[in-house]
Amino acid sequence: MNKKPLSLLRDGIACTFFAGIFLLSGCQSFLTQPSVLATPAIKSLPIPVASHEFNFDPARDDVVGTLQVITVNKDDTLSDIARRFNLGYEEIVSANPNVDPWLPNAGTPIVIPTQFVLPDAPRQGIVINLAAMRLFYFPKAKAGEPQRVITHPLGIGRVEWKTPEGITQVVSKKENPAWIPTPSIRKEHAKNGDPLPAIVPPGPDNPMGTHVLRLAWPSYAIHGTDKPPSVGLRGSHGCLRMYPEDIVGIYHSVPVGTSVRVVNQPRLLGWRDHKLYLQTYPILEDDKRNHAQLLKKSLSTVRTTPKAKREARAQAKINQALLDEVIRNPRAVATPVTQPDMTLQTYLDRATRVQNILPFNATWEGDMEGQLTAAEVLKLANKESGQAR
Repeated sequence: MNKKPLSLLRDGIACTFFAGIFLLSGCQSFLTQPSVLATPAIKSLPIPVASHEFNFDPARDDVVGTLQVITVNKDDTLSDIARRFNLGYEEIVSANPNVDPWLPNAGTPIVIPTQFVLPDAPRQGIVINLAAMRLFYFPKAKAGEPQRVITHPLGIGRVEWKTPEGITQVVSKKENPAWIPTPSIRKEHAKNGDPLPAIVPPGPDNPMGTHVLRLAWPSYAIHGTDKPPSVGLRGSHGCLRMYPEDIVGIYHSVPVGTSVRVVNQPRLLGWRDHKLYLQTYPILEDDKRNHAQLLKKSLSTVRTTPKAKREARAQAKINQALLDEVIRNPRAVATPVTQPDMTLQTYLDRATRVQNILPFNATWEGDMEGQLTAAEVLKLANKESGQAR
């Protein structure tokens, strides 16, 4: 991407930008001269691990994945990095609160929060956590095979068009769908001076992308998008949008009739090895529940589960200072809060350093088509501010 140091992209541009386009709808050589002392070779960083598919023991663990750290390449934005590592925009920004999302300096360390506490829900079908803006699909395990989970970031409904919570199912699937805007959506677009046709045909400008899984809830679906940078934001009319490369895999993997459970869990607790992890996400602005009370209840419950009784996990003591820090700083990072004498920063310092390249077996091939240049951001922000998809 072309990212010139445009001051308009700093700080304030995000609000204008997201109010606009995101509401619109991934030979060594050897020294041979004996007189020259050879410099010890620097061990290259490992290749990053795939961040979308994991095996786990559902009777033992609630946490999958690995926390990783990379350094910014020249011309990277956090949006680029997010897609590279199959993360959503809010995830990458939350994990790196002091980094300019559009103009991070080359060489800056970036936390890649690709370790996940699974939602507190049955490990079957599709589970969507609105607070995490993330989908988890649990395929049925065959006899003798481990349980798998496939996870991808999502864009969700904005405040006035919020995605509902509850249980539904996939009732149909379609490739190259046409988009039929509801009367209320057409009315909104007309009011904003952007009238819509009765039917938007399949194609590169279709907000539903190339594949759609329709839900039993009328007017709601899981689908692709023509604006990949909108994934990981509240920008839709309630539907759940995915990166173009992710929806294809989910489309082919998920059969019609699969259950879909939508929850809103910004504070997640789970066991892995001998540790209890806490992962916190920013609380959605229209979520008015007492989350301090909910967490207190969850902390009590998590110690009474069969998982907690394994290997004396229930006796693990909470590092209260670390727990309080993770709550105060919802950075989307799964943190072991039973580790004594640890701070969030010391935990981040221990994360695995990896190369800033596409992970092995990534869903995205690195095609930048659909990503936005700095000039495009400015143009769309000025033209489309206040409009909605």
